[in-house]
Parts: sequence; C-alpha cells; structure tokens
Amino acid sequence: MSERRPDTPAEADGTAGLFVALGKMVKLLRERKGLTQKEFGELVGYGPDAVSAMERGVRTLRPEVLLKADELLDAGGLLKEVLPEVEQAMAKSRTRHPEWYRDYAGLEADAVSLYDYSTMGVLGLLQTEDYARAVFTQRHPPLDEETIEKRVADRLSRQQLFEKWPPPECSFVIEQAVLERPIGGRSVHVGQLKRLLQVGRMRNVQLQVMPTGRHEHPCLDNGFTLLTPKGREQVSYMESQGYPRLVTDREEVRILAARYGIIRAQALNPYESLDLIEKMLEER
Repeated sequence: MSERRPDTPAEADGTAGLFVALGKMVKLLRERKGLTQKEFGELVGYGPDAVSAMERGVRTLRPEVLLKADELLDAGGLLKEVLPEVEQAMAKSRTRHPEWYRDYAGLEADAVSLYDYSTMGVLGLLQTEDYARAVFTQRHPPLDEETIEKRVADRLSRQQLFEKWPPPECSFVIEQAVLERPIGGRSVHVGQLKRLLQVGRMRNVQLQVMPTGRHEHPCLDNGFTLLTPKGREQVSYMESQGYPRLVTDREEVRILAARYGIIRAQALNPYESLDLIEKMLEER
C-alpha cells in the first residue's frame, strides 16, 4: 500500500445516490404508517440511530431490512423490486473508501477476526455518527462539508461488519484516556459511551479498557489493528499523521500479535471494563 492520502473519497459509481433515494422512500413510508424511528427500528432489529442513518443514506439499507420494510410499511413490493440493484451496489461498496484505504477496507470486510488497540480516539468501527462527524469536522486543515459527509458515510458503512453471519471474532482494547476525552461535547460523548456498552455486550466481542494508572505498559506507541481475512494470513494496519501502513511481513505481524496479547493481559477484563464505562456514564 502506498503511503499517500488524497483529500476526497473515490466514489464514482453512484451507489451513494441510490441509498439516499431509498432512505427517503423508507422515511416517507414509515411516517405515513405513523411509526417513529424507534418503533420501526424495533420491528426490523435496529436502533433509532441506525434507522436515522439509513433514512439519510449514510448507512446501507440491507436487503433483509428492505424485505421487512416492504411488508411492515405496506410498500406493495416497491422496496422488494430494487433488491437486485441494492445487492449490486453493496458489491461495489468498497470503492466508497478513499483510494489509499481500499486495500485495508477490503480485508476488513472479509475478516474472521479483528483485534484493535486504540490510543488517541475511538476506533472508526465503534464510532457513532455524531462522534465521527465531530472527528472530521475538527480535522486540520479543514475539510469541506461534502467531504465530511462522505467520510462519515464511509465510516458508518464499515460497521456492517457486525451484521455478518457468522460474525467475526472481535477484541478491542481502548486506553482509558480515550474514553475520558469528550470529543464533540457532552451529548456526543454520552452517546459514544453508550455505543461502546452496546458493542461490548455482543457475544462475538470482547471490549477492554487499559487503565491510565498502570505502572507498566508494553506499547507506548501508536495504536494498531490485527485482522485475519477469511482464508488468508493475519495482517496488521496502522496510521501515523494520516499516513497508512499495511503490515504483511510474518515476523512483524507476529511481534505485534504478541504485543497485543500482553496489552490484553494488562487491561481490565471485559466485565470490569463495561462496569467502568457504566460508572463514567453515571458521572455525566
């Protein structure tokens, strides 16, 4: 992977327009039915934030959601009719990401296991829409509004990883300082902590917090991700000041995997970690 970073995502296939249009249709049908986003979400198995993102086209409306929505919202087959186009657009979804990121995005989408150590901010896979928007809005030099919205949409699209079956094995270790940093303000911070609790309770996820008070630490460097794509060897990914690096050398990956094992051992266990996040929420 070349270490360069264009300013705008490459999205020349027009898939975003399809999902924006579908989102508007679903919103109109839902409102005609008299359902709130929360009520509709409970019927299709998603939270109100996810429904909101789908209706605005920043999150993919998956085929199974469209099938349920067609019946629940009395669409008369209108939403079912576009399923072939939706499946085709989903197959192209990897091109939504910036050129420099696509190699990794493809590997991530096929991952059977994913381990991440976060030191400065919440991992994109775990971010709420508001947190992601705050991150991109605060970036310097500033990004224009269109680029911000595209990058938020790209980031949220990656979270479909959690909807795969069978789900990938996931482990996340987050520095306590990351959880204490109120990116976006109080309401955004609270929403992000709630999202971490939600993800941390998934059966395929172990979420751990590395306490700030630890006297010893095996990795006082930037964070990194370890992932194993289906049928392939484990690789690692990291960024430094906007420059990406995909590590495929077996020995380098082995060292990072061993380091990650020590990090997990020194962090709070998953139950203690979720308790800590709950206490942080109570204090806010």
